[in-house]
Amino acid sequence: MNAAVAPVRAEPAGSRRVDLKVGFACNNHCAFCVQGDKRSRHAPRPAEELRRILREESRSADGVVFTGGEPTVRRDLPELVAYARELGYRTIQIQTNGRMFAHKGYVRRLVECGANEFSPALHGHLPALHDFLTAAPGAFAQTVAGIGNLKALGQFVLTNSVVTKSNYRHLPELARLLVSLGVDQLQLAFVHPVGTAGDRFASVVPRMELAAPYLMAALRIGLDAGKRAYTEAVPYCILPGYETCVVERYIPRTAVYDAESTIADYTRYRLDEGKKKGPDCPECVHFAECEGPWREYPDRLGWAEFRPVRAGGR
Repeated sequence: MNAAVAPVRAEPAGSRRVDLKVGFACNNHCAFCVQGDKRSRHAPRPAEELRRILREESRSADGVVFTGGEPTVRRDLPELVAYARELGYRTIQIQTNGRMFAHKGYVRRLVECGANEFSPALHGHLPALHDFLTAAPGAFAQTVAGIGNLKALGQFVLTNSVVTKSNYRHLPELARLLVSLGVDQLQLAFVHPVGTAGDRFASVVPRMELAAPYLMAALRIGLDAGKRAYTEAVPYCILPGYETCVVERYIPRTAVYDAESTIADYTRYRLDEGKKKGPDCPECVHFAECEGPWREYPDRLGWAEFRPVRAGGR
């Protein structure tokens, strides 16, 4: 998968979840993939190791996200989901490119095993755009069909869309499509310039200030339709009037089990290592709560577009 964090809906205070990367194999080859070449360097995580992690984390976590890579390429995913339910996890999310959900029987099996949140990824409003970004002909049709199957079974669908240089001008059209598909929540995640996205920075990463009007228009479309609509990795100063749509406000405490390491507290990681604030940020009224952009962005493009918000406005 390509989002930095799995989409999240409002959780009770004190909630904690586990982001469990079950492997890095994937049937897409996204131009913006944060996992880079992990698919060629890491074998799938052994099932017994995943079960051990689930057991240990169930003592303090009430939610789990099965992610990767692409979790649905694992044949034992339904059994892992059933095990998580057996251990008492309250929310069990599948973060996925959504292609396997085109098979309604597979969706039904996951639901019967205990999955109750689904986060398919749609990155374009037209097949040509989505399939170009994912380098997977036919992926758009499969993901759209998958969302339809999920909603037909009454499931909660939180879509994820990575904002890139190729799609940012079409975010409003994408939001309209997602609304028409009946998704419950949409999340627009600004591309994290690491992995493949870092290697292709010039062709993949847009200027955030250029993307901002389209981001806000897409959020408005979602909100006006009664949907939950969020951005990820977009500082407050870029979103005047849409501060409540910054998803970092709502991310629960999360442990991330990645390939080489485990991040015990993902919020702490974002604040201490992942993101960065600029020299003028302390002057902003949002300084205390804003996390800033992923550090790779200003390291390449500077801080000129991030202007502090003053009391009473800019």
